This record gives sequence, structure tokens and C-alpha cells, in this order.
Amino acid sequence: MLDHLGLSAADHLRSRDFYLRALAPLGYGLVTTIGKEITGGDEVFGFGPPQRPAFWISKGSKPSGDTHVAFSAGSRAQVDAFHAEALAAGATDNGAPGVRPHYHPDYYGAYVIDPDGNNVEAVCHAPAA
Repeated sequence: MLDHLGLSAADHLRSRDFYLRALAPLGYGLVTTIGKEITGGDEVFGFGPPQRPAFWISKGSKPSGDTHVAFSAGSRAQVDAFHAEALAAGATDNGAPGVRPHYHPDYYGAYVIDPDGNNVEAVCHAPAA
């Protein structure tokens, strides 16, 4: 449904470093940086699978903290690794990895609050192996 999504961050360099670590277990990395010479301001960072930036971080005012972003994970182990790495990178726990049956029986997700107050999730919809 969505092609890409962008968030602003009070400290976009700190957010870049946070998402480099937090998204690595999901197979997502920094795909491109749009430089100051193109943006006319600060760099903009595009994350995603190789050759497909779909999640963008740019410098802006601190968000209100009511944004929610969910990243697709290929396995429950990736959800667990995302949660652990995000916490190690400075996130705050907002829901440990586990099944959320109120969404559906195989919904396995984990939630963190990123450095700008956004609610960030990794979710796997596959049944337990």
C-alpha cells in the first residue's frame, strides 16, 4: 500500500545511527544519503532493503511522539533481534517481543520508542515454527 515513509528527527545524525543498528536485524540498511547540495539543507537518509529506500529520516523539529511505524520481519527471531538491538542503540522498551492475539493468532511483534519519541515496531505474521 505505501511506497515510502519519512520522519523528521530533532537530531537526524543520531537517528541515522539508531536506525542503522535497529533495522540491521531485519535486513534493512542505509541505502542512500541525499546530500546538502541537493536538499539545500541537511542530509536526508534513506533506509530499506538493497536498492529500495522506503524509510526516510530528515532533520526537523522534534515530533509529537504519536507516530507509529511498523517494519516487516521475516521471522520471529528477527523481531527479537530488532528489539534487542534497538534497546542497545538507545531506544526505550514499549512492548517486549511476543504474540499479540488481539490482532491475529500469529501476530508476533515488539515495540520500542526511538530517540525522538516515535513508537517503532517490528512484526512477523508467520506462524511459529
